[in-house]
Amino acid sequence: MRNPQSGAMRNPVAAGAAPPTTQRQPPHPPPGGAAPRGPPAPHAVVDAFGPGVLTADGRLDRPKLGALVFADDDKRATLNAIVHPLVRARSVELESAAGEEDIVVHDVPLLVESELTGLYDMVVVVDASPGTQLDRLVRLRGMAESEARSRMAAQATRERRTAAADLVIDNDGPLEKLEPQVRAVWEQLVERAAAEG
Repeated sequence: MRNPQSGAMRNPVAAGAAPPTTQRQPPHPPPGGAAPRGPPAPHAVVDAFGPGVLTADGRLDRPKLGALVFADDDKRATLNAIVHPLVRARSVELESAAGEEDIVVHDVPLLVESELTGLYDMVVVVDASPGTQLDRLVRLRGMAESEARSRMAAQATRERRTAAADLVIDNDGPLEKLEPQVRAVWEQLVERAAAEG
C-alpha cells in the first residue's frame, strides 16, 4: 500500500484489482462452460501459449491458462514475464493519478513469490489454512483436486506469506467474519496514513 500524500480523509484507490472490501471470487466455469469475461488477451500471451487459451469471443480463458501455467514452472515464468510488466505499468499509472486524500491499495497475488514486498509501505496478507484453500478451490471454484493442489504448491507457503506481512487477516472462517476484520485493518491504515501525513 502506498500513501502518496497526507490528508484528513482517506479514499481507497485500487491498483490492480478489487478495492479494500470483501468480494467473492466468481465460480470456476464448468468444463466446456464460458470463462468470465475479462479484457482482451495480450497478443504476447496468445503468441506464447496459442489460441487455445482464448474463449470463442477472443477473451483470455483464465481457468484454462491457469491450468497450464500452474502445472509447469517454465510456462508460469513465461506468463509472469509477459504480464508482470503490464500490471506494474498500470499500477504506476493509477498510483500517479491518486489524489492527496487517497490511499493506494495494490492487490498483488504473487507479491511474496516475486519478492516485491519492499516496494510497498505496508503488506496485508489475507491468510487461510491449506485445508481451507483446497476446499474453496474445489468446492467454490470447481477445480479438480489435483489442479488445486498444483496451484497451491506453486505459491509461497503460508509461513512465507505471513512472515512478509505487516498485518494478517484471518480468512479461515465465513465471509461474515472477514468483513469486520477488513474494516478494522482499513481503519488502522487510515490512522497510520494520517499520523505519517
